[in-house]
Amino acid sequence: MPNTPHTPHITRRELLRSAVLIPAAGALAACATPAQAPASSAPAAAPTSAANPFGVAADKPLEIWIFDGGFGQAYAKDIHQPLFATKYPKAQIKHNATKEITKVLQPRFAGGNPPDVIDNSGANAMDFGALAQDGQLQDLTPLLDAPTWDDPAVKVRDSIDPAVIEIGTYDGKFSVLGYVNYIFGIWYSKKAFEENGWAAPKTWDEFTALCETIKKSGKMAPFTYAGKFPQYLYEVLLTMAAKIGGNEVLVNIDNLEDGAWTTEAMKESATRWAEVGAKYLMQGTAGLDHVQTQTAHNKYEVAMLPSGSWLENEQKDTTPADFAYQMFVVPDVTGSDKMPYGTLHTQPGENFIVPSKGANPQAGMEYLRAMLSKKAAGDFSELVRTVTVVKGAGEGRQLSPGAKSASDAVSAAGANTVYYRWQTWYAQLKDEAVAATGQLMSGGLTPDKYLERIQKKADEIKNDSAIKKYKR
Repeated sequence: MPNTPHTPHITRRELLRSAVLIPAAGALAACATPAQAPASSAPAAAPTSAANPFGVAADKPLEIWIFDGGFGQAYAKDIHQPLFATKYPKAQIKHNATKEITKVLQPRFAGGNPPDVIDNSGANAMDFGALAQDGQLQDLTPLLDAPTWDDPAVKVRDSIDPAVIEIGTYDGKFSVLGYVNYIFGIWYSKKAFEENGWAAPKTWDEFTALCETIKKSGKMAPFTYAGKFPQYLYEVLLTMAAKIGGNEVLVNIDNLEDGAWTTEAMKESATRWAEVGAKYLMQGTAGLDHVQTQTAHNKYEVAMLPSGSWLENEQKDTTPADFAYQMFVVPDVTGSDKMPYGTLHTQPGENFIVPSKGANPQAGMEYLRAMLSKKAAGDFSELVRTVTVVKGAGEGRQLSPGAKSASDAVSAAGANTVYYRWQTWYAQLKDEAVAATGQLMSGGLTPDKYLERIQKKADEIKNDSAIKKYKR
């Protein structure tokens, strides 16, 4: 997104208030209840019990919206919703799906009538920071303290990866449930690599040598990324910076520390990825979206691309049967990186929320409780070829090649994992980083100017008293 220096300054709160009038502002993903919206009173709940910890009314409708992206929507219709219906057969489930979460649902929040459960995911997800700041998110702490769907002796909080709670907490309240363990890396075809005698690189020198070999072979382009969604590229850029300079690189960026984007580690990483952009990208990358680049990968038109562990399922309809997805982690870079080989970015994602002003938040929380059962999570893993945050849900399940490769990478990493939260805390900073990364990779910005541009936006947000600040 180009800078617009002549745009009059408005506060984030004003931006939120105007969301209902200008849905096109979805680029900032802001949403909230306007001042004119009628206050919505909490719906009456049924009596609570061990079997019904939230007081779900047996016959009250439940409206669900699913992000129809890498995991599709079949898991909701065929696994989660039927399981919920076994306990609440009289409750009508209103299933909906969209790829445009903000565009479709922002007006619902602005109008004071949001649905009951939302998979707020994808490139066009709503701004979690704005939602939290405006009181739109149901406090899900009661979900954590409720018994699991499977075993009344076990609390939900003890059945899931602890990072779910840490990352899903906004302003002291657990309000966002990450359901899937996103595992990020660089993906390739085992078949293509074996047939050509190529090996997954462990150092940056090996990576660039491999790119050169592939380029000279003329068989396919070495590298691509979702040109229209450059966050796929800044993911590996940030992970590399953390590997070079330590996890504090990402912590400082999250905390809006002065100069966090312009550290030596960030400059080193940006410089190396800019070189890839200049020398090894598949022709036309900048104009392609994630599906187009991933499909080119399936056609053996390009050898490698960065993505997350949803990739295999997202591409199931175009992937050759013997393609055999594999993933490798960001290579060693300087020879003195602060974090060891194997370090990777993994964190809970596919984020579900229960709007606080929805008609049936009790059923919304109960739906999430059903999702977190071992059966639901295990069935989900098998269907969409990925791993959930529910402990032990994958035991005894047959993992696909890509899911196994990603899971093995997590096991090998051990404690050497990193994550960042700024892009869900500050949507305007994400917009700036996305646009700037696209320019970096196409040669429109030098590494220094790239980082200076994002730092300037981070500073603006830090100094804007209307924007709620978060810290880790």
